[in-house]
Amino acid sequence: VQLVESGGGLVQPGGSLRLSCAASGFTVNGYVMSWYRQAPQKEREWVAGSNSAWTSTNYADSVKGRFTISRDNAKNTVYLEMNSLKPEDTAVYYCNAAGYYYVWGQGTQVIVSS
Repeated sequence: VQLVESGGGLVQPGGSLRLSCAASGFTVNGYVMSWYRQAPQKEREWVAGSNSAWTSTNYADSVKGRFTISRDNAKNTVYLEMNSLKPEDTAVYYCNAAGYYYVWGQGTQVIVSS
């Protein structure tokens, strides 16, 4: 049972990235899936998430209107589309699954800088 994030990197302010979170050993459908981030010397914070039925998604105020969480059932993968990126979005981004299992990914680094 694991989650593997990918898609991080260096991007200029105003740019976009799409993070992926590939699940194995369980199906994301039926799990509460969330993205968190942790900036240097800061606490890990929740960024976005869905309910287990994927009928509702929610976002932190700091990313609302810029980030979108989605899933691809066929690929058993969850995504975080990030647009209009700001330097304060710089962090390690983590995927989390909560249900029968409680799983964290290893994280992917996002750096927003000119």
